[in-house]
Amino acid sequence: MATPLLEVADLACRRGGRRVFERLSFSLGPGELLALIGRNGSGKTTLLRALALLMRPEAGTIRWQGVEARGEPDVWRGRLGWLGHLEGLKADLTVAENLLAAERLRGAPPAEDRLDSALVAFDLSSLAQRAVRTLSAGQRRRTALARVVLTQAPIWLLDEPLNALDAPAQAAFREALATHLESGGVAIAATHADLGLPGGRTLELGTPT
Repeated sequence: MATPLLEVADLACRRGGRRVFERLSFSLGPGELLALIGRNGSGKTTLLRALALLMRPEAGTIRWQGVEARGEPDVWRGRLGWLGHLEGLKADLTVAENLLAAERLRGAPPAEDRLDSALVAFDLSSLAQRAVRTLSAGQRRRTALARVVLTQAPIWLLDEPLNALDAPAQAAFREALATHLESGGVAIAATHADLGLPGGRTLELGTPT
């Protein structure tokens, strides 16, 4: 097994006063995909939010190449490509403006030279100058996925990435994810659907009580 890049040890989280999971541990090496499965309410989104430092775990550690994520939160967030259950797009900005603004907020280098490839990956070139408020649900989801690709971040955290995607868009997502993993990145995805990539690992979270 490759030397782990990401190591999660003894993680515990509460939501609404209830402990959702505890003593959760796993590690991922270069090119590894972890699919989070389980019933609604079992903690899949909670785990992703904890990994993104959007909420504080009750216990446990998150390390990247041996360094605790919470010790360098800005550096850690710069390593993440995040796709939440909601797209997090600005309705009055165009597709292209949303992608470029997200990169500026991350403090990343100018992304104009990478923008075209991200748009092409999800068949968004013809929509680049359209305001997001005019897009369908599937087009907005494709825009949010293009934002993840544009980051070129080593860690992808994805919450139900196939939601609202038609068959061609699902194929585009799988191709983008495969390219990310082949380049040595890691990905963690909460999903109720088969992501369609061989060799991925699964982590089933417990039934909610």
